[in-house]
Amino acid sequence: MDNELNIIEFRRELHRCPELSFHEEATHDRIVRALDMLGIAHRTVARTGVLARIKGRGDLRRAVVLRADIDALPIHEQNDLAWRSQNEGVMHACGHDIHTAVLMGVLQELNRSRDFEGTLFGLFQPGEECNPGGASLVLAEDPFNGYEVKAVVGEHVEPSLDTGVFGFREGKYMASSDELRFAVHGMGGHAALRNQLRDPVAAAAELIGRLLAFNTSERVLSIGHVTADGATNVVPDEVRMEGTLRTFDETLRSDTYDAIHRTAAETDTRYGTTTTVDISRGYPCVVNDPTLTRLGRQLAGEFGRTVELPLRTTAEDFGFYTHRYPALFYRLGVGPDAGKTHTSTFSPDERAITTGIAFMKALALKLLNEK
Repeated sequence: MDNELNIIEFRRELHRCPELSFHEEATHDRIVRALDMLGIAHRTVARTGVLARIKGRGDLRRAVVLRADIDALPIHEQNDLAWRSQNEGVMHACGHDIHTAVLMGVLQELNRSRDFEGTLFGLFQPGEECNPGGASLVLAEDPFNGYEVKAVVGEHVEPSLDTGVFGFREGKYMASSDELRFAVHGMGGHAALRNQLRDPVAAAAELIGRLLAFNTSERVLSIGHVTADGATNVVPDEVRMEGTLRTFDETLRSDTYDAIHRTAAETDTRYGTTTTVDISRGYPCVVNDPTLTRLGRQLAGEFGRTVELPLRTTAEDFGFYTHRYPALFYRLGVGPDAGKTHTSTFSPDERAITTGIAFMKALALKLLNEK
């Protein structure tokens, strides 16, 4: 067939040339060339993203948005594949090339007949892997103004699920994410003369312990980086710490901010230190619309097995969409042989692409054609 894009080869091209968040220039251009070949209208969004649009019939204000993230990770690939990364130290280790290929495949198929009501958007979104998140930049441009967005739909590969298996969860699913930074200022000196110190190391140690006590099944706080530039007999003047906070509820998230500041102040009172607290607000929780989730689960059963997903403490900037529009974020199995995401040997089963296209296409048609 004329103007037929080989989706598997398209995915492999993306995998060969991965780019980091907000630097996806070549990826942007490859997506644009594919859309031009298919005759699909598009424009640039969020600097390095692409927003495709296919008009159906009837009320074109009715819209469904299908989203794929396009950025890669700072990982050196160790797979021995013909399509392994050619960009040193950068790799599609989280399956975003699979997501992009699935979305392009859906657009290719639905563009052939345009046999649906309303408007279909294909959003190839940059910068999912780091703050502020490409989703926030997309929404800041308000690209769907004037449309009635019935749903924003996204997927993520999942190696813990067999190839072609789909995972769903109603309501809250993935955690919010915030970056925590602390600078504990005291008065250092000779480590043997403790009565002359306002010890920031001791204060930081207590603060870490108290912060870790915040952890519950729905709130995760970790400190992953501590710098105390002293010596065996030298207590430094300052200790710096960095960590992360994950929650599943926006009220709990806000309350935890207050508790962190309060705990730091109480610790300072005990040790005579002064702690500055910087909380860099990241992605909101991913909250799946219950009606969309039930519909997705029902349809997915026609293409493969479905499973119920547990709460997940990892974060996704797709959460921004779920707080603006009805939205669904689900998992697509790529098989346990794929290995773990965010590792140098991650290699998803490409057979999942065909199943992913079939399901996402069916879901888009159902949403667009239902009154």
